[in-house]
Amino acid sequence: MSARNIIGSLEKLIKLHKSLNQLAIRKTAILKANDTEAITSLLILEQKHIKAISQTDKEREREVEEFLAANGTAGQPASIHTVTELAGPEETEVLEMLKAELIDEVAKLKERNGLNQQLIYQSLQFINVSLDILRPQNQNLNYGDSVRKTAKIGMGMFDSKA
Repeated sequence: MSARNIIGSLEKLIKLHKSLNQLAIRKTAILKANDTEAITSLLILEQKHIKAISQTDKEREREVEEFLAANGTAGQPASIHTVTELAGPEETEVLEMLKAELIDEVAKLKERNGLNQQLIYQSLQFINVSLDILRPQNQNLNYGDSVRKTAKIGMGMFDSKA
């Protein structure tokens, strides 16, 4: 059995990851612009991409299992390394190239998501500081210097000699 189906699934995964990377780049610009409506619509697109990636990865796993079963090694772990050992030399070369490209895309995505996470965290910190500034400060009405000063002022106004 040929590894063409696996190669097709890997190519589709790479395409989806590249598209998700483009969304992550757009997300960075949107976060900097503080456009909440655009963030909401972008999150919906990201969820669709993540679902498609998950489905494609399940297809890839199924195809790898079928490939291993067809080659008589059904008990082997379903990995690209195992497939390359059983595939022909030209398919092995393509599989290794696609594996490296997919790893590269995932690394780029992790890096971009880390940056976006930092931007979101900084935005939340700014919101908290802004709320602290706008929120009235609680005054301690039971204990403290302000109560003693009020009591002394009240005693000074009352003439006890009269």
